[in-house]
Amino acid sequence: MTVQPELKIDRIHHVAYRCKDAKETVNWYVDNLNMGFVLAIAEDKVPSTHEPDPYMHVFLDAGAGNVLAFFELPTKPEMGRDPNTPVWVQHIAFKVKDRDTLVAYKERLEANGIEVLGVTDHSIFHSIYFFDPNGHRIELACPDPAEEKMLEKLDAVKWEMLEEWSKTKRAPQHAAWLHAKELGKA
Repeated sequence: MTVQPELKIDRIHHVAYRCKDAKETVNWYVDNLNMGFVLAIAEDKVPSTHEPDPYMHVFLDAGAGNVLAFFELPTKPEMGRDPNTPVWVQHIAFKVKDRDTLVAYKERLEANGIEVLGVTDHSIFHSIYFFDPNGHRIELACPDPAEEKMLEKLDAVKWEMLEEWSKTKRAPQHAAWLHAKELGKA
């Protein structure tokens, strides 16, 4: 009898997005977020589908074994985004060490002419938001000092919240305390 392996994801191997210009994208992530340029692959045929379609596939070190990748597709129509999804929904979030690091990134990005939104206090973490040269929204987040205690509180109500949402499609109030400070309710 063959023993079946446990079916469990180990980690994300890489996340891939489209870019307008591979070189510009690599340089932007290296210069602004200190990501290392890991590797590049360029071919004239798509390995999985065997379609003739030249592409440049670049990979960046996003820390802790995480890889962010991009495809430049010069023969395809100009890239766009889903017009039915608000711009704040689809984003890439990266964790930074602490608030000092977050603020230092904010200052660096702004000094490089990049418009930054935040620091936003989400109670369990704090974030800044900005866009890369391809129009992808990026979030940098750092943990709040009381993160562990608040995560336990959220963990205790996650299934109740999901169930209530699935029935009503209205925001359950189990975690309304998260943004109470920002809304002036704390």
